[in-house]
This record gives sequence, structure tokens and C-alpha cells, in this order.
Amino acid sequence: MPRPGTVPRLCARGHNPRTAHGTGLTVNRHLAIAGILWVVFTALAAAGTALMNPFPTVGAEEAEFSDHAFRLMTYMGSPVFGLVMAALFYSVVKFRAKGPGEDGPPIKGTGLVPRVWLVTTSTLAVVVMIYPGLTGLAELRRDRTYDLEVNVTGFRWAWVAQYPEGFSAQELVLPVDQRVKFNITAPAGDVLHSFWVPAFRLKIDAVPGQITNLYITPTELGDGATDAAYRVQCAELCGLYHARMSMPVRVVEVEEYEAWVAEKAGQ
Repeated sequence: MPRPGTVPRLCARGHNPRTAHGTGLTVNRHLAIAGILWVVFTALAAAGTALMNPFPTVGAEEAEFSDHAFRLMTYMGSPVFGLVMAALFYSVVKFRAKGPGEDGPPIKGTGLVPRVWLVTTSTLAVVVMIYPGLTGLAELRRDRTYDLEVNVTGFRWAWVAQYPEGFSAQELVLPVDQRVKFNITAPAGDVLHSFWVPAFRLKIDAVPGQITNLYITPTELGDGATDAAYRVQCAELCGLYHARMSMPVRVVEVEEYEAWVAEKAGQ
């Protein structure tokens, strides 16, 4: 007679206590099949990562670094995705209820499997925080030199760029292969905005009454008139016309940039 609060052991003749409930397969065989499915789903996820190209135009050095980090973390997440999909798929197919019945036997989260899972996922999280996390931030912040400095102000619901020559424009024109320092702000009393050019990937907040800095090195020619990735877009929900808060960006040859500056400064 089992003690109250305990689950009786199934000891009927011909019953294998290591046989999964209602399947006729041993636990080891279930794990082996699930392991094979894990490998298959992981391989599919890795292949999809290698083939996919979800990124917009790559227009700066920083965009290349950002895309590399994103793809690396996707590869690192493939085994986790594969394990979840394998467990889900096998459970749905093999342990599908065929009708009303009793609850399955209780399963306790003890033993080798949950310990390995905890150690593996914790290690993976720590690795991601270090690389590409902390090392990536250090790399992006390493070079503070620049060839051009542009002040950008965001306010509800537009952007204005101020150039060193003393003029302002509601178009951001930059020379290719020149490192640019952006000083980004918003007027006191305004709301929080976020400066983001999809082709450059990086973004930073425009904080009312404060100045934040962003360093970008454009490497590809581009024009917002033909490529939506070349635009300054507010990436922080800021009110009624948030979606319309954008400014076209052009990346041009140095000679064309100098001619544009001379024209604007002479007006």
C-alpha cells in the first residue's frame, strides 16, 4: 500500500519501468529519436541562417559589424531553436492524446538533462555577453577620430542638420569614406527621439537638453530618393506623427559633397 502523497510504482508483470507511458518505447529510445530530430532542426536552422539575407543596404563600416554580430548570434541560437522544435515536434507526434483519458505520470525536473541544459544555456548567455557584446561595444567605441562633425536636432516631428560651415539643412549629405561624428540632441521641453539610419544600423537617442554622440563611416554611395535605407528615421515612439519623422540621406563622392557645401554656404 503506497504512502499517502506518493505515486505508486508500476510493477505489473511484463511492465518495464523505463518504458515511456503508453508508447512501448524505452526512455533511451525516445531520447535518441529526439536527439536525431535536434540535429536535423539545428542543421536546418543553421542552413537558413547561412542563406537568409534579411538586412537592408549595407552603407557603413558599422553596419558590417552589426550584421556580423546578428548572424553570429543567430548561429549560436540555432541549437537552442533546434532543441525546442525537436521536443515540440516529437511530443506532438508521439504523445498526442487519442481521446479523453487520465493525466500522464508526473515528471520531476531533476537529473542530468536539466543540469546540462542549465549549464549550457548559462554558458551561452555569458559568451554572448562577452562576444560580440562587450567586445563589440569596445570596438565600436574605440575610434573617436573624425573627418566631419555634424549637429543633428530632432523635434516633433522633423530633423535638422547643422554643418560646420554655418548652414542648416533638412537633408543629410555625407562624403563617402569619411568618418562622421554626429552630435545629436532635441530641444528642451520636447520628447525623446532616436536617430537611426537603416543603412548605418546604429542608432542613438536624441535627448531633450542633452547631446549624444554617434560615429559613422559611410562606405557606399546612396540616395534616399531611391533607397529607403538612406534616411534618418526616428526609432522612438514620439507622438502623433512619429512615422513621418524622417529626413533623406545622401552619401556622395567627396568632390560632390564639397560642391554641395559651397553652394549651401553661399546662399
